[in-house]
Amino acid sequence: MEWNKNGLLPLEWFRQMRTESPVEAIEGNGGWNVYKYVDVKAVFTNYEVFSSQGSSSSDDPIESSILRQDPPKHRQLRKLVSHAFTPRIIESLAPKIQEITTSLLDEAEKKGKKMDIVADLASPLPITVIAEMLGVSMEDRERFKAWSDALVGNNGDAYYQCQREMSEYFSAIAEDRRRHPQDDLITKLVEARIDNEHLTDLEIIGFCILLLVAGNETTTNLISSAVLAFDSLPEVRAEVLGDSTLLPGAIEEVFRYFSPVQLMFRSVKQDTVLRGQELKQGQFVYIWMASANHDEDVFEQPDVFNIHRNPNPHLGLGSGIHYCMGSQLARMESRIALQTLLDRYPEYRRDRSVELARMDSTMMFALKELPVFLK
Repeated sequence: MEWNKNGLLPLEWFRQMRTESPVEAIEGNGGWNVYKYVDVKAVFTNYEVFSSQGSSSSDDPIESSILRQDPPKHRQLRKLVSHAFTPRIIESLAPKIQEITTSLLDEAEKKGKKMDIVADLASPLPITVIAEMLGVSMEDRERFKAWSDALVGNNGDAYYQCQREMSEYFSAIAEDRRRHPQDDLITKLVEARIDNEHLTDLEIIGFCILLLVAGNETTTNLISSAVLAFDSLPEVRAEVLGDSTLLPGAIEEVFRYFSPVQLMFRSVKQDTVLRGQELKQGQFVYIWMASANHDEDVFEQPDVFNIHRNPNPHLGLGSGIHYCMGSQLARMESRIALQTLLDRYPEYRRDRSVELARMDSTMMFALKELPVFLK
């Protein structure tokens, strides 16, 4: 497969680690890599042993976000924003998502018979949707994308720089909403109370950053990976073109096969044993969802892209209490974007003069660009 070349998806390495060292000590790190499905899921779901808790003394807003909280605080924070992601509210966004998608494709078409799926569709669509939900200006869309990429990338300096910039940005907006409430998610966060106390500025900023990034990166990578898969596998494209009801199953297989989020981490809360290895309190555990989603003990012919896979219990959206809150939104955005693209340009083809390349991110599977010719 094209996407297996040059280590784009290191499936052979994952297979080797699952077989030879499923729970691997990281040399000089004091941490562990976990590769098997059953173990990855166990670490995800057992928050009493494997903690998400961030540092309470840190001024990093991500450390104060729902992503880095255990119960009961996690449950309280999740409840605050869950009302914004109910099935009814997400379904009501469908016309707006369709409008944005159509507009993006119209703009791309004006430039000629070629477009970059990442820059022209997969990236701006989810950023636009989540920015409107938060209530922030779309004039800053390019900044949002740059911040999102820096937060999931491997450049530490860029990570901390964008943290500072985003903290200043969202702090100013939160202060404005206190004085001038609006019908948006940031106003709801500013006005929210837990145990009769308002969220701290750091918690509000952490929420905004997480929603912006989570509402962007996963969906962007899901859409671009699906476009790549359909181009690389003509028989799959033909099936989906012939029967649009197959598209949801195809999206689930993209979640599994490409794993937009490749890994997450937890810290060991108490000494434990995993597959015969002694994990000590305070050590970090890196859980490779990308490997788990190709585990031959769970998935028949895991390295085959199969849109008819049923059941498909992939871990592409996490598991347990931290299962992705925006999963329905990501699925809907991807379904509308892909269906619209296929309806308008059923014979699009990738520009193979441009080599496939991943962004410099261990955490995400993200293509740098995906230029296609429109037909």
